[in-house]
Amino acid sequence: MSVRAEFDAWAKDGRDRGMEERHWHTAKHALARMPVEAGDTIVDLGCGSGYAGRALRDTKDAGRVWGLDGSPEMAHNARSYTDDGAVAYLVGDFGSLPFATDSVDHVWSMEAFYYAADPAHTLEEVARILRPGGTFYCAVNYYEENVHSHEWQEFIEVEMTRWSAPEYRERFREAGLHVAEQDTIPDRDIDIPDADAFPTDDWETREDMVERYRTYGTLLTVGVAP
Repeated sequence: MSVRAEFDAWAKDGRDRGMEERHWHTAKHALARMPVEAGDTIVDLGCGSGYAGRALRDTKDAGRVWGLDGSPEMAHNARSYTDDGAVAYLVGDFGSLPFATDSVDHVWSMEAFYYAADPAHTLEEVARILRPGGTFYCAVNYYEENVHSHEWQEFIEVEMTRWSAPEYRERFREAGLHVAEQDTIPDRDIDIPDADAFPTDDWETREDMVERYRTYGTLLTVGVAP
């Protein structure tokens, strides 16, 4: 199944809002770190419901915000969630970003980068569109060290790329981006039941659930354009 077909179906089922609710637990902390100044241009890759761009407009007075998604239905839904004229949504491909060279101040991507057909090339495209000193904040829960995420591929028909934290750093550098920081952001909002509630439908032990959310959390890699 294509990325478009997969996520068109998600959007039609209202799962875009569900994704936003789950991702916000750690996304809010990563977004707060972004060095966005008033008037900056932002691109949100794999924007889904568009929550990240709207948050940067509301909290950091970002200027023009572009949300890009491979799913027309996701982009359509995102448009309906705001009447802010400075926020726009595009349908596009991660392999050919529809932005001019050196035209963007910051790029954000949450739980979407690993859907790129050629993630190394996508990084080159990100490096191309960023102005000198611009940043790429790439947040993922699907990564090698997070062993609890490995099974996700079984439930999604789109092929995903699972890199380790060192691989993310290496690939960023190969694309011409300096790695400014990399760490994991724990999810402290998810409620973890007492041990006697396990096993559950999703977890065999409480220790596994604690490890997934409190230890692994979201991997954030920050690249800076030279």
